[in-house]
Amino acid sequence: MTTAEKIVPIRKQIVIDAAQAHVFSVFTDGIDKWWPREHHIGTSPLKEAIIEPKLGGRWYSISQDGSEVNIGKVLAWEPPRRVVLSWQINGEWKYDPNFMTEIEVVFTAEGPKKTRVDLEHRDLHRFGATAETMSGMFDSPGGWTATLSSFAAIAGK
Repeated sequence: MTTAEKIVPIRKQIVIDAAQAHVFSVFTDGIDKWWPREHHIGTSPLKEAIIEPKLGGRWYSISQDGSEVNIGKVLAWEPPRRVVLSWQINGEWKYDPNFMTEIEVVFTAEGPKKTRVDLEHRDLHRFGATAETMSGMFDSPGGWTATLSSFAAIAGK
């Protein structure tokens, strides 16, 4: 087994004081309101982040210069319980249609106005020689932890 194959999925969990359907909607339809502006690979600053709300939909961003940058696509669409997205940004921080890791997000109602969000970013071994570095970035305080905190701040309003 190579070092890259030993890379485990990144798992994060957060509880938000809001109804499940609302939390799902903010994560998917409202991604532009919470996605960190600095997490963007476009040629100019991020103008808008978009997830098309359907199986096979695009996950992409629009830069301020009008150009579009693909991030991935919707692999599973099960509102308000679950969404699975492909991440097709490679270890060089470029979109690659032949590269893919998966991000599964499960929204579990823990009451009428409380939702647990479980995020798993898996298949990180596919980054190959950069797998450890990429895994460390995603698992760092500025990675999925900060991104989910930004999401929770908007979803909990």
